[in-house]
Amino acid sequence: MNHAVLLDTGVLSLVTNPKHSSEPMDCSQWLVSLLMVDCSVYIPEICDYELRRELIRANRREGLQRLDGLKNTLEYLPITTSVMNMAAEFWATARNMQRQAADDKALDADMILVAQATESSLGSAIIATTNVKHLSLFATARLWRDIATEDNI
Repeated sequence: MNHAVLLDTGVLSLVTNPKHSSEPMDCSQWLVSLLMVDCSVYIPEICDYELRRELIRANRREGLQRLDGLKNTLEYLPITTSVMNMAAEFWATARNMQRQAADDKALDADMILVAQATESSLGSAIIATTNVKHLSLFATARLWRDIATEDNI
């Protein structure tokens, strides 16, 4: 089965804002390897928003250009009403389990992301992340380094 891979904000940040360390370069190479095996890779709208607002705040024009370029290369996953309804369910369930990822007054983008990942139109989706903890409560989430092309993604 072919999986869809959704890039969370941390992974998007690594590939659009390279620093002088090996992790951003490794992450970019990993992304290219996914694309070379025709993996379906998505930029979730909520993650684009989270990264874009910070790039704008910090006046990181080159990062914004790279993010826009990536949006032209990868699939873009917009937020829908059904995703927001599902995110509200996840938000409430996480709080009832005392496993919330954000303050009660916060939007909690993680719940929107897991709702996008569990949307039935994607089939079996994996969130590629830099922090599995809150995402794995309701969706399949793995550290980006642990998602290999040999896994038949």
